[in-house]
Amino acid sequence: MLTTEINNSTYTLESACLNRTVTIDLFIPELLQADQKLNLLLLNDGQDAGAMELQSLLNNLYASKKMEAVLVVAIHASADRLQEYGVAGSPDYQQRGGRAAAYTQFIKEELFPFLLQQLALPVNGKTAFAGFSLGGLSAFDIAYNHPEVFDLAGVFSGAFWWRKKGLHEGYDDDQDRIVHQMIRKSKGKSGLKFWLMTGTADETADRNNNYIIDSIDDTIDVIKELLNKGFQRHTHLYYYEMVGGKHNINSWAQAFPAFLIWAFPRVIP
Repeated sequence: MLTTEINNSTYTLESACLNRTVTIDLFIPELLQADQKLNLLLLNDGQDAGAMELQSLLNNLYASKKMEAVLVVAIHASADRLQEYGVAGSPDYQQRGGRAAAYTQFIKEELFPFLLQQLALPVNGKTAFAGFSLGGLSAFDIAYNHPEVFDLAGVFSGAFWWRKKGLHEGYDDDQDRIVHQMIRKSKGKSGLKFWLMTGTADETADRNNNYIIDSIDDTIDVIKELLNKGFQRHTHLYYYEMVGGKHNINSWAQAFPAFLIWAFPRVIP
């Protein structure tokens, strides 16, 4: 039986890809049985794990027997967050996200081997990547482009507005949103599944004056692009629109249990 106690440990690793020290917090359930599957969740902006009371949140889910065993790896962002997060190879119109490819390389070539060596635990379940806002954009980009590694992506108020042109530089929704173009030009459907969340109070911006805030518009349009690639509602896509949800850690923390239960549901034999 899975214990309801979570072991929280902090590690640092020197990244050659990022040329900096990366801090990570690991949240793992204790007393795993030998035959028990262990899932893996990478979480961007891991420095916010304390503010979202992640350890308590996980304890509650295990106590209620709603979730399978998950190793949560909370990756702290650095002062260079606006450069490391984004879409690999596609900086935005202000040249933010220029080091997103290096961050992807760090995840694949340094973080995964570190976890394997440090923990000596096989991740024999599902592997997911999640994040909030710009961290959600980063998680989506990395998971979408590496379906051989990831099974799931969770995006909370994702920065899907990421664009090649400023709004007053001849910007066009169809041509200039980077993620939407990335999906459109990709090969097609993989086995990935997506959990996308927005809040109705994420922002007030409405660039096309359709009385729908941009956060919701951009996310819905991502879903449309995924559907055009062959992904299916319910099977591959889950969309959660939080009434009154804001662009802050409190709203994302409230939505997080629903994501975890969807991603790693407890299977009762």
